[in-house]
Amino acid sequence: MNFLLDDSSFTKIKHDINGNPRWVCHFLCFDFTYDNALVKARKLGGRKYHNKSYGGGIVFQAYSPSEIREAAERIFK
Repeated sequence: MNFLLDDSSFTKIKHDINGNPRWVCHFLCFDFTYDNALVKARKLGGRKYHNKSYGGGIVFQAYSPSEIREAAERIFK
């Protein structure tokens, strides 16, 4: 796996409307192009993060960034 995913790659953002924690990372953690990064992130449950302060972000709903990293290691061995 050639991703740059570690716990410091993620930034905690506001919880969703149901109170679930969310984490955002930059698309370069997954791939060099935004479209390819979204394809890979969607396999892990990631979505586009539309925000002016964080351009090119991908948001995940998880309790910790290590959950996302472990899922990526399982899927993209």
